[in-house]
This record gives sequence, C-alpha cells and structure tokens, in this order.
Amino acid sequence: MLLFVLILGAARANAAAALLLEEPYGKLGAFMAQGHVAIYLSRVCAETPLVLRRCGPGETGIVIARYNKVSGYDWIAVPLIPYLYAVEKTDDVPLFANPKLVAFLRNKYRRTHLEAIAPDGPDGAPAGNWYELVGSAYDRTLYSYQIETSPEQDDALIRKLNALPNHMLYKGATRNCADFAREIINFYYPKAVRRSIIADAGMTTPKQVAKALVKFNIRHPELESSAVIIPQVPGSLPRSRPVRGVAESLLKTKKYLLPLAILQPYVAGGIALAYVSAGRFDPAHNAMIMDSKDQLQPRLASSERKALEGQLDQLSANERLDGKTWRDEKMWRRLEADAEPELDRAGAPVLEVRVGERVVNVGVARENVLSTTGAPVLSQELLEARLREELKRSAASKTSESDVISDWKLLQQVTPPEASSK
Repeated sequence: MLLFVLILGAARANAAAALLLEEPYGKLGAFMAQGHVAIYLSRVCAETPLVLRRCGPGETGIVIARYNKVSGYDWIAVPLIPYLYAVEKTDDVPLFANPKLVAFLRNKYRRTHLEAIAPDGPDGAPAGNWYELVGSAYDRTLYSYQIETSPEQDDALIRKLNALPNHMLYKGATRNCADFAREIINFYYPKAVRRSIIADAGMTTPKQVAKALVKFNIRHPELESSAVIIPQVPGSLPRSRPVRGVAESLLKTKKYLLPLAILQPYVAGGIALAYVSAGRFDPAHNAMIMDSKDQLQPRLASSERKALEGQLDQLSANERLDGKTWRDEKMWRRLEADAEPELDRAGAPVLEVRVGERVVNVGVARENVLSTTGAPVLSQELLEARLREELKRSAASKTSESDVISDWKLLQQVTPPEASSK
C-alpha cells in the first residue's frame, strides 16, 4: 500500500488507480509520437496474466493494457514493479541499463512468469510484442495520473473483464491502447474521457486520455489528485520522445508540416488552429518525480545541475592528470557494451566485464554497486555514466534532486581520495 500511495502521489487511502501515459521511443516513435497508455489498479491483482482477482495483504496491484500481437489476447495484466523494471524487487532495479541487460531481465521474467503467453519460438525468441509487458521504464518516461475507485467498483471490473472473451481487438485507429484505457476510466466514471474530434481527428490518443482525466479531476476537486513522473532509467538505450496528439504530431514534425504548408497551406493552418484550440497539454505540469526509493521529490534545480556537472567535469579532469587515459568515455562504452549480464548470489543484476584476462562482476543495482571487487574503478565508471545521463539538460526536468544527491554520494565512496581532492 505504501508503494501504491507513493506511485500515485495520492493523498487519500481510497485512491486506487492511475492512468500511465508513456512516451514514444525508438524509430517508430519519430513517426508515430502518440506513445502508449495503461491503467494501474492497486486493489486488483492477477491470478494469471489473463485472470484477475482482488489483491491480498502486501500485494501492490497490476498494470493492465491492450496490446497488439501478443498471443492473440486483447489485454494482459502484469504486476507493477515488473511492468516498470522487469524485476520483482525495487532493490534490483539497475542504476544503468544497456540493451543486453534489459533483454536479459525481460527474458528472465518472461520465462518465469509469462511463458504461457510468450513461449520461446523456434529460434528461442518469442514472436510478437511481448517485450512491452515488462521493463517499460527502460524504454521511456511515464506519467501517472491518479483516479479514485471504490472496492465495489474494482470487484465489478474484475467480474466484467474475467467474463468477457479475451481475444485480440486491437485496431490502430479505433481500438487501440488508448481506447481500452478510456473504457476502463469510463467504467468507473461514465463519460469522464471522450475522444477529441478537433485535435485528434476523432481518434483516441494516449495524450487525449490523460488530458481528459486531468480536466475531470479539476472539475471534481473532491477527488484529490496529483501527477507523478516515473523517469526513464539512465543508460545507453535511446531516450524517449515527448508524447503528442495527432494534430500536434503533424504540426511539430517538419517532414510532415513543410510539404503540407507548401502544398496545402490552408490545411496546415487548420492543423495549427486545432492544436492551439484543443491539443495543448503538458504531461509534466505540477508533477512530482518518483525517485529510486519510491518517494515523491521535486525535480533537479537548474543551479544544482550546473554545479554538479562542473564537479563531475573536474573529477574527470583530475583522473586524466593521473595518467589514467584508458578511463575515457569511449573505453567505458566499449567495456559496458561487451559485458554480459548475470545475477549475483542475491539475485541482483551484475555485468560481467572482461578486463584483460580477468572477468569482473560489476554490480549495477543500488544494493550491490559498492560490492564490486577486483576493479572498483568500473563501479566508478558506471556511476559517472549514470550521473552524466541525469545531468543532461533534457533529462534534468525528469530527474529528482534526491536521486542525483544519492548517486553523487555513491560515486564519492568509490572514487580514490587523490582523484576527488585535486
């Protein structure tokens, strides 16, 4: 329950659900910037990924969404922490993630809990988009918007979803993930969320669902609400892009707008008017940030970001003066990319890094990053890489001050005194 309250930023114990608006990522995200949307239910748990039940003591609920090409099912339910990070404990969330590590964690969770709906294919890799079920926060930043529900409403939803045939209904324009989320919210609060004919040409988009829910909460101040940012895990995976509606995508994507403005200037003007009149919405407005301890914190201040960035630059300069020229960013990237992911004895993730003839296990979770033996300098490199990502101007607005301070303290513990004192 504590984790649930922190994730939602809820002020009241009866708040039991949240809309998760997720930024687009990858090559497809450059062309289709609508992103993804899911629903988190704190009182609802999964007997299996396809059968729902009420949660027992200590359980933190599920994330449920509509998917495309996952064994022919329409919706699938996954526990909250695995959905975000592909691990079962927050202590095991990596400080720095690369594609190998993310694929490893996803596959491990799939083979343990999702084998029935995402079995190995002929070449070992499952077919379909099963990877969207776990580890969402490695690929993108998420925004959470609270809604309040009652136990009776949750029980009614469980009965409804368990009774209906769970066969794939996905259609990009008419039955997408946003339509499913809209139907769930409207089950609790009829007509709370509607499509936008103007901004999205009648299509339901993730951003429109979030915008409508925020407006609904404003009209109903008795339902205390808040917005929370769940940051994308720092790492070498590409960063996600801002989520947009249909008109906004056309207006802010040059490859679409410029030809349209030249060939059909009146149409381009109409798109701009549609965006200004009905499409503007900042997902991060008044949002707090969920840090690595599951606490809600303010974002990193600009002055603090610049000061820490300067200190990090000075630390790197001191190391170069020490003659450690092999410890540069390109060398770390190569070592990190070539490393093989594994689990330590406690089940926390590590990277097996080859240094000359030796293989060193580098702890990558907050609980084991200081336990690296044989080459503690690699822990220093990992923490520096994480801080570099967090201190980028584009990431600072989605980074909590508490996480950066905590990471800086970890870095100081693995940095040789002579390097940090120069």
